[in-house]
Amino acid sequence: MNIRRLDSADSDFSAALEQLTAWESVSADEVVATVDDILRAIKTDGDRALLEYSRRFDGLEAASVAELEMSLERLEHSYQHIDPAARDALQQAAARIQAYAERQKLESWEYTEADGSLLGQQVTPLDRVGLYVPGGKAAYPSSVLMNAIPAVVAGVGELIMVVPTPQGVVNELVLAAAHIAGVSRVFTIGGAQAVAALAYGTATVPAVDKIVGPGNIYVATAKRMVFGTVGIDMVAGPSEILVICDGGTDPDWIAMDLFSQAEHDEDAQAILLSPDAGFLDRVQQSIERLIEEMPRRQIIDQSMRARGALIRVRDLDEAADVANLIAPEHLELSVDNARELARSIRHAGAIFLGRHTAEALGDYCAGPNHVLPTSRTARFSSPLGVYDFQKRSSLIGCSAQGASELGKVASTLARGEGLVAHARSAEYRIK
Repeated sequence: MNIRRLDSADSDFSAALEQLTAWESVSADEVVATVDDILRAIKTDGDRALLEYSRRFDGLEAASVAELEMSLERLEHSYQHIDPAARDALQQAAARIQAYAERQKLESWEYTEADGSLLGQQVTPLDRVGLYVPGGKAAYPSSVLMNAIPAVVAGVGELIMVVPTPQGVVNELVLAAAHIAGVSRVFTIGGAQAVAALAYGTATVPAVDKIVGPGNIYVATAKRMVFGTVGIDMVAGPSEILVICDGGTDPDWIAMDLFSQAEHDEDAQAILLSPDAGFLDRVQQSIERLIEEMPRRQIIDQSMRARGALIRVRDLDEAADVANLIAPEHLELSVDNARELARSIRHAGAIFLGRHTAEALGDYCAGPNHVLPTSRTARFSSPLGVYDFQKRSSLIGCSAQGASELGKVASTLARGEGLVAHARSAEYRIK
């Protein structure tokens, strides 16, 4: 396999790295036009349009959208009848995700100043959240747990899940995960039309305050276009993994770690940084040997050829600098003293410490959320968490004395800005 090799000592390294990691997440014009038509149809015709799109895109014939709602008893049935090993794995993963999420909860706080004025912050959960879950063959029960459990821990009043069931194909693990996570209602709808229904509401599907969860390009585009009407988690790009290794880890482990993200799709990105050129050669050999065993080897091959790279750096300090430039979704520190190296990392969605911490553990069951910023957005974004389902209101309660003193300050500033009504409103409270 012809994987790109870069060296930080080369004069054109910076330009080559920028070209390697560049990703334009703008949807094609025809996708935008299609999604815009769907959004307008759902906003105008509600259930009727939703039924038509479900028939056209998913092959579902229903007389009403109510027929597309799945009962909570059906979710429990899936939970009770899936393979016991799968049920146990889902429960263990859910317990770990919940334990981690419980530590993220924001709490209200306030303090009282000497004059009796009160200042603070009141934290409240969102009322209703929509969870988009891919359906059919591309079904991810882990995404149900990762998106739903933090919302439940936050205290969200109602969690509405939408999951397409093309030609009636249902994934029992997804339904079981929804049961475990405590989803409130489930509609078997998908695509941009499901996003529109959650954003605008229909006679049957309630409008939500925020939409979370992964989807295809039409779903991602719809989320981007309804943002402002509702909140969204993020518009995610292709999956990414960056591994920093000092050469001391089994090269087969590293090759498979790179594969774990490359197998998602052809646009995924897998990069290895190491100061040991010989180790990069050994990983290359492992890649060429192990890829033959992979069921998704064609996708891995295309991903690694198009966007993968093996990069030689001067030392681990430079590796950290390069990692901060890339700001990866997943960052494995496969080195001795990984915790020490992690202190040099400023930009990464999730950091995996040490040789034994495979990124795949974070995808499923370690506890921290696997919904992570991609495409360098880790420079300013964070993993999905409980705090994404909570909001903060400022508390301001002035005593008579406090209003008098603050009124003088506000009056001066307001008149400086030419806002006389502001000034006079404050001045009425001055003793």
